[in-house]
Amino acid sequence: MSAYAIAHLQEAAPHAEIAEYIERITATFEPYGGRFLVHGAQHEVMEGAWPGHVVVIGFPSITEARAWWASAAYQEIAPLRARHIEGDIVLVPGVPEDYDATRTAKALREALPAR
Repeated sequence: MSAYAIAHLQEAAPHAEIAEYIERITATFEPYGGRFLVHGAQHEVMEGAWPGHVVVIGFPSITEARAWWASAAYQEIAPLRARHIEGDIVLVPGVPEDYDATRTAKALREALPAR
């Protein structure tokens, strides 16, 4: 089941370390089957506020996503970004191909208190 590294990164002033980070990041996730799904694209805010940028990296599974995050190669370059760009980053597993949201809704309804 696929997994994703999703980053919501705030605006930052241009810096040589950010350029170096971007130049080097692909080589850190390729050994884990990762690839950019969203990077450098303009997003449209449909509800709420979402200042900054969105980055999504896809992985074959949450195991590979975690291994990439913990890898020496990624941890070596992470400070290049972190020193200059604030943001939130999550790793999240995807849903299986046969996922049906109505099953989730049913479980939610069953957990509601009786009227």
